[in-house]
Amino acid sequence: MHELAITESVIDAISEQLSEMRVTVVHLEIGRLSGVLPDAVRFCFELAGEGTCVAGARLEITEPEGRGTCRACAGSFAARDPLAVCPCGSADVAITGGDGLRITGVEVARV
Repeated sequence: MHELAITESVIDAISEQLSEMRVTVVHLEIGRLSGVLPDAVRFCFELAGEGTCVAGARLEITEPEGRGTCRACAGSFAARDPLAVCPCGSADVAITGGDGLRITGVEVARV
C-alpha cells in the first residue's frame, strides 16, 4: 500500500514546519487521477500521525475531477481515466488537472 508512504511523507512535511504546534486540521487535495486512494490515506493518517504534531487532527480531503486537453481539437473535457480519450475520438490528450496530491492547508490550535 503506497498510501502509507504517501501519508507518512505528508505528515513529515507538516512536522518539519510545525513540530512545536498542535495541528487540528489537515486539508489535502487528492486528484481523482492521482492513483492515490483517499480512503486508504484516511485510514493511514491516524496510525501514522501517532506521536507527531498531527496526532488527533482531523483530515479533510477534496477530490478534484480529472481534466484533459486534446492536442488534436484543443477541446478541454472531464477525464475519468489517466489514459483519456477526447470526445472527438483522439487519444492525443494531455492531462491538465486532477492528477496531483497537495497539502492545501493546515490549521493549528491557538496557544
